[in-house]
Amino acid sequence: MSQLEGMNTLVTGSEGFVGKHLVSTLRGEHANVLEIDSKKGIDLTNWKQLKDYLKSEQQIDVIFHLAAIVFVPYAVRNPRITYKVNTFGTLNMLDIAKEMNVNKFVFASTYVYGHPKYLPIDENHPIRSTNPYTHSKIIAEELCRVYHEEYGLTCIIMRPFNIYGSGQSKDFLIPRVIDQLSSKKIVLKDPNPMRDYIYIDDMISAYNKAAAYESKEFEIFNIGAGISYSVKDIVDRAIDLSQKEVEVTYTNETRKNEIMNTVANIQKAKEKLGWQPRIDINNGLSMVIQDSNK
Repeated sequence: MSQLEGMNTLVTGSEGFVGKHLVSTLRGEHANVLEIDSKKGIDLTNWKQLKDYLKSEQQIDVIFHLAAIVFVPYAVRNPRITYKVNTFGTLNMLDIAKEMNVNKFVFASTYVYGHPKYLPIDENHPIRSTNPYTHSKIIAEELCRVYHEEYGLTCIIMRPFNIYGSGQSKDFLIPRVIDQLSSKKIVLKDPNPMRDYIYIDDMISAYNKAAAYESKEFEIFNIGAGISYSVKDIVDRAIDLSQKEVEVTYTNETRKNEIMNTVANIQKAKEKLGWQPRIDINNGLSMVIQDSNK
């Protein structure tokens, strides 16, 4: 029997890229799932609406708080909205967890380490915001810490590096590359930045492990593959896997404050959660390419 079977879960951001995959997996494991998403008419920044929506709910075992503004360029253009959703929304969900005596709060954070001082990056690496999105997540992490220390709420912070997979917005690199494959012409900016990519199924597996994790401590886990690939690496691999002849152009524009390499140290997640990634970059890219052709 699955450890998730019969568990009462609440997923915010359930209509997002990661949220949809998580909800599908939880239901496949026979967990009970309650969804909160703006697309379902629920505004997590509206305290009264949240309270009214949840007032008749039974005991919730785990809240997976995924809802957030996640696209960095949008966050830079719209800092007020980003902070409202990502910090005030998190505060509301923490207060819901406190009032409803929720057993566990799993928070979807992000890469918060800025320009790395060393690689691979462990959870003790200094944190530094480089944009409003990252800063909003750092504030939200601290809110989680306060609710753990002051109210005894069990909080697990997940710091995924670069998630990819089927259904992701074309605002992000891998779906953008694969979308352009069909036109046989790829145009991108800087070929050099390197990132640690984690396939969506491995990310969902990490969330499931966090839900089943029995410690009552405040915990932070990096979630990544432990290896990085440049933009050019991703493009070259995608072309090889697609078996297409594709013209590639790089404009060599660099983003402001660009971080040139990130690699996750995932030893803590391996040891404490019993989790490790199972899908390498070639297999992950292959699956996304296959799904895009359906």
